[in-house]
Amino acid sequence: MASPQVQKKSIAERVSDSVGSLSDNVQGSQAWNSIFRPGSVFRKGYTDSPRNRSYVIMNSVLYHLHPVKVKRHAVKVSYTLCLGGLSFFLFILLTITGIFLMFFYTPDAARAYDDTYTIVSETSLGLMLRNMHRWGAHLMVISVFLHMARVFYHGAYKAPREFNWVIGVILLTLTLLLSFTGYLLPWDQLALWAVTVGTNMMGFTPVIGDQVKFVLLGGSVIGTETLLRWYVLHVLFVPFVTVIFMAIHFWRVRKDGGISGPL
Repeated sequence: MASPQVQKKSIAERVSDSVGSLSDNVQGSQAWNSIFRPGSVFRKGYTDSPRNRSYVIMNSVLYHLHPVKVKRHAVKVSYTLCLGGLSFFLFILLTITGIFLMFFYTPDAARAYDDTYTIVSETSLGLMLRNMHRWGAHLMVISVFLHMARVFYHGAYKAPREFNWVIGVILLTLTLLLSFTGYLLPWDQLALWAVTVGTNMMGFTPVIGDQVKFVLLGGSVIGTETLLRWYVLHVLFVPFVTVIFMAIHFWRVRKDGGISGPL
């Protein structure tokens, strides 16, 4: 009969072999390859050489936004409807008009509604820019939704694009968050009831519902702290996260071979 030391060592070796086998299976899976393309400099066995260093440039976002060549179907407006590019254009438009509106808006419960009224009634070009911002937000929600529908209808969420489909779902969620948080900033009756309903829904989150509701309200009741929190979410946090995921989304489109074509 083997000694306890021998048995212990054998068990440790078997655990190590199992972990190594699991790691190899994960890194060789389809999901892993959809995120980290074969040939990446981060895979095992790559040495430092001019060829491998060039992969760093090709794999970076800034140097890989535009492809070397474009497939014929990708430039057909009738096919793609340019919904992805239209969504990005609307995001840029909302950023520019939003910065302008920030100069004349104060995230204070006692002044927010008056500032909104001043923008549309007294500020030069204020009515036009606010309407551009508002209707641009509605159009962005519609264009992102139609873009997702087109991708789903044409099966462009399948391998090797499943990872980018997940990124697209996250971007759709962020777009809805941007629309909802901006909807609250005029601080009128519609905004107050939207905050009430939204925070009450968050309050039913399992385990941490009360804490989430307290953070979003900035206290136990709706007030200036609530408006300030939603203002920061709308102009800083959610746009920052959206830009990051958009960069990843564009990068994956290029790495996956450009815009998806007909099935």
